[in-house]
Amino acid sequence: MEERNQTEQKKKENHTGKVPHIYVILFIMILLASIASYIIPAGSFERVKNESGAEILQPGTFKFIHSDPIGIMDFMLSIPEGLIQSAEIIFGILMIGGMFAVIERTGVIDVGVNRLAHAFSNKGVWIVPTLMVPFALFTTFTGQVELSLVYLPAILPLIIKLGFDKITAAAIVLVSTIAGFAIALTVPANLGTAQEIAELPIYSGIGYRIFIFIIILLLGIVFVWRYAKKVYDDPEKSMVYGEASEELSINEDSSSPQKATKRQKMVSLTLLIFFAILLFGLLKYAWYFRELTGLYAIIGIVTGLVAGLRPSEIAESFNTGFRKILLGALVVGVARGIAVVMTEGQIMDTIIYGFGQLVSVIPDSLTAVIMMFIQGLLNFLIPSGSGQAMVSMPIMSGLSDISGVTRQTAVLAFLMGDGFSNIFYPTSGYFMATLVIGGIRWEKWIKFIFPLLILWYGVCIVFLVIAQFINYGPL
Repeated sequence: MEERNQTEQKKKENHTGKVPHIYVILFIMILLASIASYIIPAGSFERVKNESGAEILQPGTFKFIHSDPIGIMDFMLSIPEGLIQSAEIIFGILMIGGMFAVIERTGVIDVGVNRLAHAFSNKGVWIVPTLMVPFALFTTFTGQVELSLVYLPAILPLIIKLGFDKITAAAIVLVSTIAGFAIALTVPANLGTAQEIAELPIYSGIGYRIFIFIIILLLGIVFVWRYAKKVYDDPEKSMVYGEASEELSINEDSSSPQKATKRQKMVSLTLLIFFAILLFGLLKYAWYFRELTGLYAIIGIVTGLVAGLRPSEIAESFNTGFRKILLGALVVGVARGIAVVMTEGQIMDTIIYGFGQLVSVIPDSLTAVIMMFIQGLLNFLIPSGSGQAMVSMPIMSGLSDISGVTRQTAVLAFLMGDGFSNIFYPTSGYFMATLVIGGIRWEKWIKFIFPLLILWYGVCIVFLVIAQFINYGPL
């Protein structure tokens, strides 16, 4: 009887403490954004095209226009329109799931996990910096945070095998990549665009950013290290303890590394070649999800054939992968519905104008800090680094000139505000998809990452104040 009462009490606690499904959260946000179109006046900035053809907002051209609030039909079409606008990303995410399902079926992941587990069997949490440092370095030079969708399924079996949990795996990937993205050294999409608009030398000010990057990454590594060690020492302290884990076909005998077959070695070589092609396309031709989707499909098919799988087996694997990652793909489109209603309701520019007015009345000593937080808020509405730069940096550059803040400091505030918010906003497509791959609920992740975010933002405030004090310029 007592055991039954405890079980019922536990069910009751789980029921009352459960956060609504992510679809429910996003639907409410779309509804609130629609209601806001009846409250916030409609407005518009003029825009001009730069040398690359991108439209840049012109500061000083804002004007209020005739209000056209979101109607029933607009609200009804917001989610389908969001799915249409996000089609490239959605199909790219689905294809990643299919590709990895095929790769997993070839057995190379099993072999790789067992060999790495054997290599790190006596090193414990040293796997954390071993993976986080290269992930962060690659991202800080290229800005490819979307590769989190590739990294996580590749390392998840290894992390579980070594005695950690799936949050540790997700943290290794997300914390390291976002540290590199937020304190970008040579990222063309966000840093390059922002500095071009601010009329600064491209990638200038790198010395100060290198110092900040090292500190931010070290804090992230220590944070993940402490959690991983806690879980390793006592699995019951895991934030996902007791949850059903994804079935991982891993050989439990790690006393000796598993040997790869001849076909598996050929698959490994094939994957290395395709990874080189992937990097070449990203860096040389700025491939995005449309090109990557096609490449992922080819990788899955070719590796399956090299491994000796029949065409029907490859197709079945793709279907399995699609089903596993479907939620993460669709969340991207549903989340885009928020920006759709704000754009259709013509209140997006009004909000940007309001933020600009707020910055203009803030004391000069706090201007850069307020810029960072405003950029973070804008990232919820414009989940694109380059897109946000084109919208906000013309205004922020002008405000920095009249407030005594250097334009380089304004760019730094943009990077920090835009960057860190990508790993807690549900409107961040790649982030939500990465959580789905790891089988982690959004609310669990927020509870885990919140202390680190507070620490990061606190440190960034200090660095922004220092930048303002030293008159951080375009060195």
